[in-house]
Amino acid sequence: MRGAEGKREQFLTSPENYDKRIPVSRGKIIVVATNRKAYRDYHIIKTFEAGIVLLGNEVKSLRQRKVGMKDAYAKVVNGEVWLYNLHISPYEKECIHTDPERPRKLLLHKSEIKRLYGMVSEKGYTLIPLKIYFNERGVAKVELAVAKGKKQYEKKEELKRRIMEREMKEEGW
Repeated sequence: MRGAEGKREQFLTSPENYDKRIPVSRGKIIVVATNRKAYRDYHIIKTFEAGIVLLGNEVKSLRQRKVGMKDAYAKVVNGEVWLYNLHISPYEKECIHTDPERPRKLLLHKSEIKRLYGMVSEKGYTLIPLKIYFNERGVAKVELAVAKGKKQYEKKEELKRRIMEREMKEEGW
């Protein structure tokens, strides 16, 4: 291999550069981040897959898994779905840094947006991101869920149930 392509291939395959590589999905799904608190704090009603509008340096940060989903939520505003409080750390090699928690537009079909708006307009329902991943083609996607918040006693009951199941599993039931 000659030229720039050969140098790139050599960079990617040399052992000292393994930790510097940014993983790119080729035919498989790479999960970047999951919202672990979502299943504990909410009843998941329905899930949707949405594209996300990102800047180039944000995509590179996502590939390095520098993302935080704590307190992230989505809203339907003027017929568009926006994702708030998603923290994507700035890419360290980028000169121009943007706000890490800026609102990001989610890409959905109009019929899906109307369905989401109808579900979320009911009292107690909200839109939360469950996970961010790169699909088979390497495109960043967000799994969005319509959810209803759990009460404090429901969280405690579920925790007790999980502990009981774990103990029964250990005993060999």
